[in-house]
Amino acid sequence: MAITREKKGALVSEYVEKLRRSQAVIVAEYRGLTVKQLETLRRDLRSNDSELVIAKNTLIGRALTEVGMAAPKTLLSGPTAVAFIFGELAAPTRSLLKYAKDTKIMVIRGGVMGQTSFDDATVQALTDLPNRQQLRGQVVGALQAPLAGLVNVLSGPMRGFLNVLNARIGELEKAA
Repeated sequence: MAITREKKGALVSEYVEKLRRSQAVIVAEYRGLTVKQLETLRRDLRSNDSELVIAKNTLIGRALTEVGMAAPKTLLSGPTAVAFIFGELAAPTRSLLKYAKDTKIMVIRGGVMGQTSFDDATVQALTDLPNRQQLRGQVVGALQAPLAGLVNVLSGPMRGFLNVLNARIGELEKAA
């Protein structure tokens, strides 16, 4: 069934809006997945602030170029499922890769982030990124380390003086 020109324009504008909101886009081939499997994956991605869309290659390519993102032909061939990642990258990427591994049907082709397109190996590397809480902890730890070192350096002479006094008290008690 053919899609009307108006419907195509509406789909492209919807994709453009999603692309502007998204941090990254991951492209996969979904050939062989059932509707129930796709719904399960969509539900899982929704919980990770992402959305999976089955898209026509020409329409998603047009939306990518309209937004100014790279639209490589290697990603947009065959049946295409596009995951728009609106929040953190690691959790939805992990979900997609786990699903692809579990079903052995879905194939992750790669993705687009800004002006850069990447392959499936880079998608795998995205799962290793720390989440927002881990990054905050690392920043706090990095800020705290020099301060803790300064406190130790400044308290060193006082500690040494107290050790000398305690030793002298011990000597005086032995002598008495």
